[in-house]
Amino acid sequence: MHANKLPPLSKRYLQDPWDHHNYQLHRTKVSFALPVVDTKGTCKPPHMQRNLKKQQLQDERRATIERDNLLLASSLALIEASRGLLDHKNQYQPISLNADKRRAELLLVSRQNLNIYQRITARQSEYRRQLWMSDWEKAEKRRVNISRYPQGPKQKSNRRLKFAGVEENEETTH
Repeated sequence: MHANKLPPLSKRYLQDPWDHHNYQLHRTKVSFALPVVDTKGTCKPPHMQRNLKKQQLQDERRATIERDNLLLASSLALIEASRGLLDHKNQYQPISLNADKRRAELLLVSRQNLNIYQRITARQSEYRRQLWMSDWEKAEKRRVNISRYPQGPKQKSNRRLKFAGVEENEETTH
């Protein structure tokens, strides 16, 4: 006999309509189901929906534009009323009251700058390159002497070094 025994025939005939009815009920519930996750987002607060600062800036800009338009319109009306007459009221050269003083100060500063430049260029250099090079060579020798691993082939030297009261040859220290 099989382990999967089928129920008796009468039970199967009664069970099939019930299963079909339950399945149809499940399908209708699934089709009418609403989403659980809210994806609409949050609504803006009332003070954010109406941007008062932006509206104020727009009103100010609009007022400035209207004022400028009125000024332009009035100047156009004056031009139209003048019937082509020339306006010579502003035909003068601006005169500076302190131009001579500024020019004198500029000449004084440029003379002082020239004197400073000449003193700098006439001065001999105080840098001693030869002294720097000898100091560098001494530092390099010290670095090579105290390094853990030698940099290349060691040159033999007859010079004797004295460390803490002990005399040794340089070649034996490494």
